[in-house]
Amino acid sequence: MADPASTQLDATAKKIIELLQADGRSSYASIGKAVGLSEAAVRNRVQKLSESGLLQIVAVTDPLKLGFARQAMIGIRCVGDTQALAQHLAEHSEIDYVLLTAGSFDILIEVVCENDDHLLEILNKKVRVHPEVVGTETLVYLKLVKQQYNWGTR
Repeated sequence: MADPASTQLDATAKKIIELLQADGRSSYASIGKAVGLSEAAVRNRVQKLSESGLLQIVAVTDPLKLGFARQAMIGIRCVGDTQALAQHLAEHSEIDYVLLTAGSFDILIEVVCENDDHLLEILNKKVRVHPEVVGTETLVYLKLVKQQYNWGTR
């Protein structure tokens, strides 16, 4: 995989990303028309962006519509090797985001749960069971007001 830091985004690459962010199912032909490139050239650019790790095309779902009524961010204070703990936490399917941080918490995780009982089970059986964990703080999401992924073209 190419080094993302060495991949330059020109105006055309940014426009391709912007179009894919609006509709990830856009055809290379339609993107090509919008940016003035052939279908093959767009395919090549998207492939290079993907291989560099700068671009990932995924389906984003609404957890509420899939039966996951509880989402939360959990701040974790720990001792010892934070990277090793973060790797262990990342292995759990309910934990969809793991960050090493500086400040009040050593690690932040985001969880998507079926309900409050499921959240409690994750806290007690998957997070707090690690001896390195010395404290947690759970921030329960009440309502998603904004979610966007357009920082790739700013």
